[in-house]
Amino acid sequence: MNGSDTEEDQDQDDFHDACETYDMPTDMTLEKAVEEAQLAINFFFNNKFDEAKNLMKPYCHSSMYHAVGFSVFSFLEAMLTFEHRHIVNAGEALKNSLSVCNRYRKKNTIGESLGKIVKKTNYEQYTEEEAHAELCHAECLLLKAMLTFMEDETLSSFIKAGIKIRSCYNSYKECHQVLLNRSWGKSVTKPHFESGVKMGIGTFNLMISLLPTRVIKLLEFIGFSGNKQLGIQDLQKGYAMQGLRQILCVMILLAYHLIVVYVLSHQEGDLKLCEKIITDQLKLYPQGVWFLFFKGRLEFMKGNLNASIEWYTKSWKSQEIWPQFHHFCFWELLWVNCFKMDWKQAGVFATNLLEGSRWSRTMYSYQKAIILLMSSDEPTKSEKVVIQNLMKDVPKYKQRIAGKSLPMEKFAIKKAERYFAQNETLILPVIELMFLWNLFKLLKKNFKMAENVLKLIEKALRNLTYMVPLNKYDKDNRALLMLLKGACLRQMASPLQALECLEHAISLQKEILEDAYIVPYAIVELALLEWDAGNKEKAILALEDAKYDFVFVKVAVQIDHKFFCF
Repeated sequence: MNGSDTEEDQDQDDFHDACETYDMPTDMTLEKAVEEAQLAINFFFNNKFDEAKNLMKPYCHSSMYHAVGFSVFSFLEAMLTFEHRHIVNAGEALKNSLSVCNRYRKKNTIGESLGKIVKKTNYEQYTEEEAHAELCHAECLLLKAMLTFMEDETLSSFIKAGIKIRSCYNSYKECHQVLLNRSWGKSVTKPHFESGVKMGIGTFNLMISLLPTRVIKLLEFIGFSGNKQLGIQDLQKGYAMQGLRQILCVMILLAYHLIVVYVLSHQEGDLKLCEKIITDQLKLYPQGVWFLFFKGRLEFMKGNLNASIEWYTKSWKSQEIWPQFHHFCFWELLWVNCFKMDWKQAGVFATNLLEGSRWSRTMYSYQKAIILLMSSDEPTKSEKVVIQNLMKDVPKYKQRIAGKSLPMEKFAIKKAERYFAQNETLILPVIELMFLWNLFKLLKKNFKMAENVLKLIEKALRNLTYMVPLNKYDKDNRALLMLLKGACLRQMASPLQALECLEHAISLQKEILEDAYIVPYAIVELALLEWDAGNKEKAILALEDAKYDFVFVKVAVQIDHKFFCF
């Protein structure tokens, strides 16, 4: 018995006695369970969250699909609220789901287990229920791993979650073999099973491919696979099917192409595919909060600021049952309004996040403070007091995951310290944060937007030139502005001017006191200039320099992502 089995058995034991008191349902067939799960999905994506959960509840102790469905809805509530009671409830639901799934999974005798070592598994021996139970079991393990991380953000939780994820991946691989090697005949449940396999294997391939190269090599050594193209292909096949998990393939594809790609790389998402998917889904779920949100994100990524505000607002106002979902919309609306330089409206959403969301009060405090700083050249006395208090609050809410601070929270804390050390000023802090969140790539979609950002940078450079007396952070500030100007000009297709600015930023390396991230990021921008010009070898060499020469820079993780996500 391996380590993952031990973890899995532990999850099962807590509910073993309770689950034995439930009889196997005589009125709930596999086909009917799948039908009710599909109905629950339709309820859920039409914002009827309570109806979806209540439909799953009556059979959640006896039917695998009802158990998994109830767990998924409980998990989403925990993820959105981050409240302890919801996390506990989700954990209980998932333990129950694992127990129910294990009851239906294929049981091997000792002889059959030993036989696997010397001969191939006979997948014809799997019944349909056993095949679906293996798939549902894999899905529960993945959610349980994610919940373990939410329950306790320590190193031991990481290890426990990792064990569950490995067991989950092995279950998906087993399901893939069942799909390929079992005779399904005219089974009406096969499309539902196949869409789940495509979703699971595709998601693992895609997500693992996004990790740093050294991590991928380690994971491949212990049996994982990280092929991005295969992952996307599987998810698109799952999306093209009319299976139960088709909607999950849809959500993952949209999240990848509209969010992950834009945060973690310098590539573009497949916006045409997203347009098609969203159009289709909005016909089915015209008031669905998720697809209204993705429509807003699609317009934002196209540079259509007013359209994105319209769709994000529709998403925000489409439901009140889960107000926590509003925070996703508030985050996006904050940044859309920052690009519009509507600092007052951006401040409204910054306040909403700070007062209502539990995700990162460190970032929310910092963001509200810097938006107030950008609102006017000379803040009023009362505004200064508010900004001071917000900056003092920034370090109070610092989080640690697996014993380590979050890089962007550490950045915010350093900048809050700089604010006080620099006579209560910061240089274009919102534009700096836009750059670090990888939002500058939107500038090439909207020339007016890019021009407005460039004007702000040039104005700040002029002010810095005439600043008397100079403070000790003058070179840090100048290097920052040169980096921002160079990055902006690159997006505006002015490579020679961009090159001049970036080289200026790099030339200040030895005079920079604190902002060590500026030079490696400038090198990344130089590499991207080379890449845009078709000089791929030069680009890769420059990126290798940024990756290895600045290994001790606190933003090394982001550099690594930028490097290998080409």
